[in-house]
Amino acid sequence: MEMNVLYSERPQLISQFDQKKGGVKTDVIMTNYKSEKNDVPVTLANGSTVPLVEFRPKDEESGDYDPFAHRKLDHPTSDMDTLIHLLKGSLGSGILAMPLAFANAGLGFGLFCTFMIGLICTYCVHILVKSAHALCKKTRVPSLGFAEVAEAAFLSGPTFLHKWSRFAKAMINLFLVIDLLGCCCVYIVFVSKNTKQVVDYYTESDLDLRYYMAALLPLLILMNLIRNLKYLAPFSMMANVLIGTGMGITFYYIFSDLPEVTTRPNFVDVHKLPMFFGTAIFALEGIGVVMPLENSMKTPTHFIGCPGVLNIGMTFVILLYASVGFFGFWKYGDDTEGSITLNLPKEEILAQLVKLMIAVAILLTYSLQFYVPMEIIWKNLKQHFGARKLVVEYSIRVFLVSATVAIAILIPNLGGFISLVGAVCLSTLGLIFPALIDLITFYEEPGLGRFNWRLWKNIFLICFGLVGFVTGSYVSICEILES
Repeated sequence: MEMNVLYSERPQLISQFDQKKGGVKTDVIMTNYKSEKNDVPVTLANGSTVPLVEFRPKDEESGDYDPFAHRKLDHPTSDMDTLIHLLKGSLGSGILAMPLAFANAGLGFGLFCTFMIGLICTYCVHILVKSAHALCKKTRVPSLGFAEVAEAAFLSGPTFLHKWSRFAKAMINLFLVIDLLGCCCVYIVFVSKNTKQVVDYYTESDLDLRYYMAALLPLLILMNLIRNLKYLAPFSMMANVLIGTGMGITFYYIFSDLPEVTTRPNFVDVHKLPMFFGTAIFALEGIGVVMPLENSMKTPTHFIGCPGVLNIGMTFVILLYASVGFFGFWKYGDDTEGSITLNLPKEEILAQLVKLMIAVAILLTYSLQFYVPMEIIWKNLKQHFGARKLVVEYSIRVFLVSATVAIAILIPNLGGFISLVGAVCLSTLGLIFPALIDLITFYEEPGLGRFNWRLWKNIFLICFGLVGFVTGSYVSICEILES
């Protein structure tokens, strides 16, 4: 059966010979009807929501397809709700590593590069969302996820790219899984190091950090057997309160007895810049949460408008991250640790409370971070199991949690680990893929622009991402091996 969608509004008459009654039987078949989700009566295998149909030409009588008018949301989010979710999704544990990023760049150069990387990351989110809007109109679907945007772009681009559409979708899902599971590993190291400092002070012992990581395994397994995101929401609220309080107290320590600013270099060493890039992009890049947030908005056109939810949210995020990095390095200089909380006084009770509060907050956040990669993995595996689905899902959960603990035990270097995850995954997801998608989506209409500016702009973003990917990965792996 040929999978084609007929766009004629007229009913078709199909004639057949009726053997029982004799003569000819005529049925009226409507060839154009609406499906509940995307107005296209064709489904794809493997759970994709991108319809395999020829793109419908513009119809002046019916008007262009408006994807926002076709979105059916039970509980759409307001602009303020979306802004809060964007801040919550972008303000993760990476903020605590920003002073270490500045330690690899210097005060002045670190400040300049933080703003530059923040602007580039924000721009890449802009072009990703604009591409998603254009592809929704072309494919006549209400909304698309990040991986589905890539698949739709390759299907709508030049013919030779069509065969790579599934590969593009799979690669984005793969990097999302690696990135989020890598963050889970970072969380384990983070929690263990902060807990160890407090325990070592009171017990006057120096137990190996890896024992603390192994001790977290039973608790993490129990927490991540929760399959419903609704039951994880209280953990998120508690984590936000603890992180907010902890960061407030941390700023109190940072601004106490600041040394002369001239004692800190404005530029450190060119060989350390890849470490800065990896750490900064790990902290600033929140592209994984963008499409789900935009798809849930009541007024999605306000997301990338001017000033727009994205611009307001990212301005606040960049200013906060730059402030923590700048003043954290100004305070602690070359002694800056992988997490700013590790620099707080070991003997003061208030500082110990901060370390424990943030350690508990990050531990609670682990389950939320683990939820997304588990959903991606299970969505692609569950059709292979019959009645044993529940048992298999729990087994996969236990295996993945155990794997993150094992990787953390093997790589306890917090700074190197953060930089590696940022260089490998987030330079790809946050810079390279959005540039590719933008180039392919608008290749034919409106085209490359005057002097091919769209081509050169995206080549710059891709090269910038590739340089960060290669150099950041190399330097991070070298530091991990040396430690």
